[in-house]
Amino acid sequence: MRNKITVVGGGNVGASAAVNLALKDLGDVVLLDVVEGVPQGKGLDIAQMGPIEGYDVSVVGANDYAATANSDVVVITAGLARKPGMSRDDLLFANYEVVKSVTENVAKVSPDAILVLVTNPLDAMCTVAHQVSKFPKHRVVGMAGVLDSARFRTFIAMELNVSVENVTAVVLGGHGDTMVPVTRFSSVSGIPLEDLIPADRLAAIVDRTRNGGAEIVKYLKTGSAYYAPSAAAVEMVESILKDKKKVLPCAALLEGEYGINGLFVGVPVKLGRKGIEQIYELKLNDAEKAMLAKSASAVKELIDVLKPKMA
Repeated sequence: MRNKITVVGGGNVGASAAVNLALKDLGDVVLLDVVEGVPQGKGLDIAQMGPIEGYDVSVVGANDYAATANSDVVVITAGLARKPGMSRDDLLFANYEVVKSVTENVAKVSPDAILVLVTNPLDAMCTVAHQVSKFPKHRVVGMAGVLDSARFRTFIAMELNVSVENVTAVVLGGHGDTMVPVTRFSSVSGIPLEDLIPADRLAAIVDRTRNGGAEIVKYLKTGSAYYAPSAAAVEMVESILKDKKKVLPCAALLEGEYGINGLFVGVPVKLGRKGIEQIYELKLNDAEKAMLAKSASAVKELIDVLKPKMA
């Protein structure tokens, strides 16, 4: 029997994710959105790519959660996108209501699903989904570090004029301005970045990575990134459904790891058929620990703001 994947949110990120899921033949896809006609039209369009691209999965659009029943993985992209001048924090209350509603509906019809969160502010939305669904922590994971490390790898490759395939990069922490690109654990074919890039240039690349989303928002003016975010989510789904056990930086619920308790924060995890199968705890130096603690504090501030609603 084929896997079943639901993508909630038929906007740019969701539709791009549906295309990538189909292209990889990962399973039958249901694209769900509240706007009548939009997911149906996009679903049909993606299905009609099948004969050309050579995939053989069902892609349908729906407005009703009944169509998503018994999904193996649910990717949640629904919510407001960031606009110019808007911080991820500004999205907090609006997207809280969206993710709460989506998760309630998903949990009813797909009680065994693994949830992959994409909606911003990411780490806080993972907390909402975890509390609302009451799913075990290994079945709620956030897409952040895969995207952030891809941006970091891209900028490093551009700086050195080398293949992105040779660049390994690690990004920890919350998905936002306080993320922690860890240069000490990043390399080009095993060569440390510090041996290849002057300190001032490396600092500039780290800063550009931290503001990678805002840079794209500034260019687009009326929207935010969607090609890379959707591809990042699909890499996670592929690792889960194929039980590839890839080690990827994802938002996971920490319970003492890195000295952090009760917060979703980006760390390296093993992703397999059960969801998060292991959390890897890197040996950080004092400066890195301080940056990660600062990032976790920023996540905690958002959760504290939401607590009255979540009570």
